[in-house]
Amino acid sequence: EVQLVESGGGLVQAGGSLRLSCAASGFTFDDYAIGWFRQAPEKAHEGVSCIKRSDGSTYYAEAVKGRFTISSDNAKNTVYLQMNNLKPEDTAVYYCAADLSDDCFGAYDYWGQGTQVTVSS
Repeated sequence: EVQLVESGGGLVQAGGSLRLSCAASGFTFDDYAIGWFRQAPEKAHEGVSCIKRSDGSTYYAEAVKGRFTISSDNAKNTVYLQMNNLKPEDTAVYYCAADLSDDCFGAYDYWGQGTQVTVSS
């Protein structure tokens, strides 16, 4: 059974930091991409960042470049999203997802349940 489990969300003041984790299990492919997405109330679903397991390539949305860092611990099958200098507009439910064709811009196959990030001003 494929599972993605996010953790690490919470409440933080503006300027603070959080690290989200996405633990993956049940994959049968060696190469896949893990993306982080977010959705705030009354806003569109937004891609935040992605990492390709095959070569470690990373991508970031313009809104988070320079503040967020995605990384992967392949031994633990876990992807992290380090979020620094958080802003109130980063408030959202954050989801991780897996694309089994290792395409950061593809149609993601599996999704986690989400973790809430709230940034107070």
